[in-house]
Amino acid sequence: MGTTALFGVGMMGGAILEGLLASDSFNDEIVVVEKRAERTTELADVYGVKNLSDEAAAASNTILLMVKPQDMADLLDQISGFVKPGTLVISVAAGITTEFIENKLQTGVSVVRVMPNTPALVGEGMSVLSAGANCSKDALASATTIMACIGKTLIVDESLQNSVTAVSGSGPAYIFYIAEAMIAAGQKLGLSQEAAHELTVQTIVGAAAMLRDANKSPETLRQNVTSPNGTTARAIATFDEHKFREAIEAGMQACHDRSKELSEG
Repeated sequence: MGTTALFGVGMMGGAILEGLLASDSFNDEIVVVEKRAERTTELADVYGVKNLSDEAAAASNTILLMVKPQDMADLLDQISGFVKPGTLVISVAAGITTEFIENKLQTGVSVVRVMPNTPALVGEGMSVLSAGANCSKDALASATTIMACIGKTLIVDESLQNSVTAVSGSGPAYIFYIAEAMIAAGQKLGLSQEAAHELTVQTIVGAAAMLRDANKSPETLRQNVTSPNGTTARAIATFDEHKFREAIEAGMQACHDRSKELSEG
């Protein structure tokens, strides 16, 4: 059994910690590095994990770096001398490249970059992994197993991580935005806030389940609901008149471009 260290246990780190502790296949000792005293106490009381110093945790077999991107350089400078060759280092810091991390650490460290998303908080996350130049196949497989504890995983070339951000990284916010609009529209049509909320949420949950389980394309599923000259057809035609699809594409392109700007410093 090895040791896995989590640096920075905020919202996403907490989801990963819970997932690892609940996993039957994960048997490493888990330690954390958390600077906030109240969070340290909470982690110890709720999860029974130890809080270590940066240097002590850096000697672990596996390290998850979940600090803010602007704090990454200082952390790597502090722990670089303690991270052993053969260590698996997983970064979930947005915009931080594997090359940046590799250049801060000793040769022989396997670095994996991950873009998760917030549905990880309910065990339905989408985590997209990219291996660094010196990452072994076994290390990438281990990183994939770890991230699978909070949902689905996918491996892509690192050059595609900005595109991943535009689709799944920021994607939950798009769905929440649509939900906001549907609830507001439902209220304008005479529904109570509670009824509009329940109808919208369950509709999104049910539609997502169909997308996942029905083995049909989104286009086919949409067409199955859209009778010629019916109510749904009128709504879709109105969306098209307002260039709804083009607005989504433009927003995702803007997200991609901003992600690229951040990763390039």
